[in-house]
Amino acid sequence: MNKKHATLFKILLALFALNSITLYLYFSSSHHHHDNRRDTTAEGFPAIIPHRGPHLSKPWPIIPSYLPWSLTSNVPSKSCEAYFGNGFTKSADVLPAKAAVRSGSSWFRCHYSWTLRSSICEGGKIRMDPGKIKMSRGGEKLEDVIGRTEDEEMPEFEDGAFEVEAEGRGSRSKTKKLAGEEFLNEFLPVGNVVKHTMRELVRSIVVAGETDFTCQEWVEEPTLLITRFEYANLFHTVTDWYSAYVSSRVTGLPNRPHLVFVDGHCETQLEETWKTLFSSLRYAKNFSGPVCFRHAVLSPLGYETALFKGLSEDIDCQGASAHDLWQSPDDKKTARLSEFGEMIRDAFGFPVNRHHSDKAVSGHYNILFVRREDYLAHPRHRGKVESRLSNEQEVFDSLQKWASDHQECKVNLVNGLFAHMSMKEQVRAIQDASVIIGAHGAGLTHIVSATPNTVILEIISSFFRRPHFQLIAQWKGLEYHAINLDGSYANPGVVIDRLNKIMRSLGC
Repeated sequence: MNKKHATLFKILLALFALNSITLYLYFSSSHHHHDNRRDTTAEGFPAIIPHRGPHLSKPWPIIPSYLPWSLTSNVPSKSCEAYFGNGFTKSADVLPAKAAVRSGSSWFRCHYSWTLRSSICEGGKIRMDPGKIKMSRGGEKLEDVIGRTEDEEMPEFEDGAFEVEAEGRGSRSKTKKLAGEEFLNEFLPVGNVVKHTMRELVRSIVVAGETDFTCQEWVEEPTLLITRFEYANLFHTVTDWYSAYVSSRVTGLPNRPHLVFVDGHCETQLEETWKTLFSSLRYAKNFSGPVCFRHAVLSPLGYETALFKGLSEDIDCQGASAHDLWQSPDDKKTARLSEFGEMIRDAFGFPVNRHHSDKAVSGHYNILFVRREDYLAHPRHRGKVESRLSNEQEVFDSLQKWASDHQECKVNLVNGLFAHMSMKEQVRAIQDASVIIGAHGAGLTHIVSATPNTVILEIISSFFRRPHFQLIAQWKGLEYHAINLDGSYANPGVVIDRLNKIMRSLGC
């Protein structure tokens, strides 16, 4: 080897050594770094929330509408923060964390919201035995399970479907339940939910001794356990997304958690967003044997979120910017739904800066018409959607002509055929729209991801006068208009007249 080659070899060797040291320091520091919002280890939980593992966890995004989720005991009941944020002010340790520190055994606690009348529960060293959960496998292709009943898809838990390990316990010959009926009634009341799967899950948890606590697989990363009901409907799925998001924030998870669906529903288009929002997704029945979670969080049912409860009780909240609420806190205002919408847009890689340039670039406006289409939603569905606007095509054709003839500015009418678009394409169409118009239907739930200056125009049949989307618009602070029909037929001229007024208000 000549002198020139020897020098080059030494340089390459030095660069390799430097790179190895850098990688070591990076992963070492990442593993030991703790989110400054909640240092879990400092609270006495020994190594229950690792930041890295076999499956890397996605970091939380930086979003403009984020406000701290740190719990304060003075969150007023029925306030906007109690409904949409961290109103889980009452906590109970069923298995105290301090005992877990001493013995390395399990811990379990629940956080109760007086306002929502539900709890977020969490625990460490939780064992799940899929063989003791009666339900279909879940995650199948829809075409493979046509005709399967809903009862087959919903979980039934045997005692011991979930277990915790307690210090000093012997064999499982004397089975002890983790929680009695008094605790369940106090922290997990049934309320108006016909089948409260989270309550039934906690009821199934038994206390095991160290010799009986065996696991075929360990999940080291924080994991949400979720049961879905109306899983193929966008509105109800958004309530589940929001519940999962709130659970993650309230329990102070430093990264986006992994998910396990404790239900037997088949695969749907909506799983694209589940996988995008969170770190990974598995079905409970897809585990081959007993699995143990280092840190498990039980996400409340979507029926127990403010998004659903607002349909039956008055939630007097107005959407506001996080900046304004930071400067002037107000119990009657919230930025939480805007925060959640930005979380969705960021997860799909879209811009979230609220000062992003106007959507009307050079006088160009997107008018998104959200359509209702026939499609096969779930195993018991016939593939036909219920008509909410009997002359939808006529209205759309009239709007197309109106848009092409518009003189004051360039108007682009977007045909929102959501049933045939990926979730990412749907979210893109929502964020790019200046005006979103459509008949009452689950597709309008996407307005949770709309930007602050978006205008909503809902066409409401006399047969479906429900406040879902008016409320979401109110809670996000969006301008909202409605055309209430006498029946299900909309006069295209009336729709165009209302749109003209909206466009003039936008400066067009």
